[in-house]
Amino acid sequence: MPKAIKKIGVLTSGGDSPGMNAAIRSVVRTCAYHNIECTGIYRGYQGMIEGDFKEMGARSVNNIVNKGGTILKSARSKEFMTVEGRKKAHQNLVNANIDALVVIGGDGSFTGAEVFNNEFGYPVMGIPGTIDNDIFGTSHTLGFDTALNTVVECIDKIRDTASSHNRLFLVEVMGRDAGHIALNAGIGAGAEEILIPEQDLGLERLLESLRKSKASGKSSSIVVIAEGDKIGKSVFELKDYIEENMPEYDIRVSVLGHMQRGGAPSCFDRVLASRLGVKAVESLLEGKSNFMVGILNDKVALTPLENAIKGHSEIDRELLRVSDIMST
Repeated sequence: MPKAIKKIGVLTSGGDSPGMNAAIRSVVRTCAYHNIECTGIYRGYQGMIEGDFKEMGARSVNNIVNKGGTILKSARSKEFMTVEGRKKAHQNLVNANIDALVVIGGDGSFTGAEVFNNEFGYPVMGIPGTIDNDIFGTSHTLGFDTALNTVVECIDKIRDTASSHNRLFLVEVMGRDAGHIALNAGIGAGAEEILIPEQDLGLERLLESLRKSKASGKSSSIVVIAEGDKIGKSVFELKDYIEENMPEYDIRVSVLGHMQRGGAPSCFDRVLASRLGVKAVESLLEGKSNFMVGILNDKVALTPLENAIKGHSEIDRELLRVSDIMST
């Protein structure tokens, strides 16, 4: 018979993403709704090791649903990767009478949660928060939709100057291992080419595509590149290669960087965070543990943490086809 849960801890870990605050709010208020206590754990697993806790009630999360970042802060903890560090964290939770944990983060954060669960039999539930949308078991992660809107807005502005000066812009977006941001934003912003890690376009095919664009009368072009794309060692080396082979192009590089992480979450991310937070708390109260709460076919669903960590988030092949047609 599982122990009755009377207090739940919530933390954010890894890279921040818009919607994390909305998820914290949802967890805290769902706890209040069910008349159980909630404790905020600052700075992720490192804060758990150091006992950096704060009791949170329904009014403590006023006016955060619209804010980017995370009020609980985030940090990467090398100490939590050790058995000794995890023992300290567990003892702090026991001392604070915290019975279960909600972890908001990506696959690295979930790996820590799964190990913690396996070692101590401690109830954990994960909420996917990463702009890369690269976690198996959910169609959308918190922050992905907001990041897309940010990227599209930036590319729209870059296109204005590209058109004014007949330039080729290489726009690098986030995505070390996954091209979801590049593919979706590239289509949404009308990019001529999209380079992603999942698809090796090749340098010659890229040049051929740019030549066709030039021949068809396009006076400016936008190429969206995921940072993990392997077509060149860097976007700047790619620029040099194109200039050597197509000197007629006036080329500029724009690396959007961390601006993609920031800003107020979109309505979609706020609603998603609210739904996932409710499900995470209520699943723990039902005695479930070691799951990630995600969204599949617009339904909230549970995926074992092990599957979420080891599974692979596939790129949408239909979107690749759409991208090819739109670049004609």
